[in-house]
Amino acid sequence: MLVPMQLMYPALRNREARRVCATVCHHCSLQNCLSTQTGRHTSGRSLLKASPSPFLGSCNPVIHLRNYRTTVAQFYSLTPPQVNSILKANEYSFKVPEFDGKNVSPVLGFDTNQLPSNSPVEDRRCAATCLQSRGMLLGVIDGHAGCACAQGVSERLFYYIAVSLLHRETLSEIENAVDNGRVVLPLLQWHKHPNDYFSKEASKMYFDSLRTYWQELIDLHTEETPDAVEALINSFKRLDSDISLEAQVPSDNSFLNYWQLQVAFSGATACVAHIDGVDLYIANTGDSRAVLGVQEEDGSWSALTLSNDHNAQNESEVERVKSEHPKSEAKTVVKQDRLLGLLMPFRAFGDVKFKWSIELQKRVLESGPELLHENECTKFIPPNYHTPPYLTAQPEVTHHKLRPQDKFLVLATDGLWEILHRQEVVRIVGEHLTGVHLQQPITVGGYKVTLGQMHELLMERRARVSSAFEDQNSATHLIRHAVGHNEFGAIDHQRLSKMLSLPEDLARMYRDDITVTVAQFNSHVINTHYKHNSES
Repeated sequence: MLVPMQLMYPALRNREARRVCATVCHHCSLQNCLSTQTGRHTSGRSLLKASPSPFLGSCNPVIHLRNYRTTVAQFYSLTPPQVNSILKANEYSFKVPEFDGKNVSPVLGFDTNQLPSNSPVEDRRCAATCLQSRGMLLGVIDGHAGCACAQGVSERLFYYIAVSLLHRETLSEIENAVDNGRVVLPLLQWHKHPNDYFSKEASKMYFDSLRTYWQELIDLHTEETPDAVEALINSFKRLDSDISLEAQVPSDNSFLNYWQLQVAFSGATACVAHIDGVDLYIANTGDSRAVLGVQEEDGSWSALTLSNDHNAQNESEVERVKSEHPKSEAKTVVKQDRLLGLLMPFRAFGDVKFKWSIELQKRVLESGPELLHENECTKFIPPNYHTPPYLTAQPEVTHHKLRPQDKFLVLATDGLWEILHRQEVVRIVGEHLTGVHLQQPITVGGYKVTLGQMHELLMERRARVSSAFEDQNSATHLIRHAVGHNEFGAIDHQRLSKMLSLPEDLARMYRDDITVTVAQFNSHVINTHYKHNSES
């Protein structure tokens, strides 16, 4: 997520903050008794950690010329195996059993991958099967001003959704089990890459907040089946509220106190899919996207967008923001296509700088840890800050009934959509999944192309088709195209090599973190559903 320099908190860059983040990253744990986890190491692929600027051998990609006080970026030519090691370091695939003992799943499986540009990476992804209700949850989360909020949301949001979808009777059984110290049946089965972690230190606080939430649901719930749209909206809003409240209550644990403030003052957008039978729900807060891959009768592919970006390019979103504040702020609430001239997404978790009153911000910061006092940006109040809150985490929820022609769903952070058009994304994934490449006439735009160059383009096309199965993971295949395509749409190994060997301080100038999840649907199961409904 691209953010202004005012929001890139220096505290996240200094040595102490990096230690805090590193400590969290290396304390991995299961979420108490509320989840189970599946995961697999990608053989031989986790040896080289994903990084925007991997150090290969003893070569340093940045040469410092002290005499002239300049920095020269030197690109290194990576071999195809080295490129693959980087691209595949964070890939993960999961195949869903067609029958899990409760219902036939419309999801065949999913592929996911992540390519960092920030260090540490600010994106997160999560996937889980709901065990006490039905359905599968998939999500991508895009952090900004640090990774803390994205990390917290990735660990917690699915639990809030799972709890919101449960009947009152099931919630009461869970509460009685916890109250009497009995074993609690897990709510989720997580599907995680080994690099995706849970923060051990905050787990008790997270559990206590979740328990308070389900206790309130028990008091409020009727015996009716929870509405999925309402459950998704309430889950997003409640988690954001808990993030805010936790930051206002100092903890005796200095590390935890600092961490919960980092979560609240940083921010994150999220795009989540809940798939239950043929019912597909997309809950989106921010500017990540959900796009459906639809195969037409002639075999061609079309893209159906199931989410709206919450930013200045969305006129209805701009009007919503302006309508929530006095007319006297009409010219300042959205300025230079940013919220208060600073923040690009108009909806996000955390970001309490855009939600709390000035008095509350000062009170929390004054009682916070010394490390936070050293950070001038946390003390910074956005300009024209008169009638907070200016920001909300409430998602926009879309409901879509899956059809036989709906073949897959792509969830991705804005790092992908800034590079590739949605139609191109669907075409690349569709051709990769089916192995059928519908060749279009070569277009060269306004370029003057010689006969020799045209021959080279045709040879590249042939090579692209023959190497399509180099990536078993469709998310990896998509990222390879996003980072390595040239002006003619073909994968250029030299360009791919250069983009992957950029040093950390330059990689962020060329692209954002990219996180992609591709869920493939079972057309046979979807067909059967409609056939049975028509017969009954």
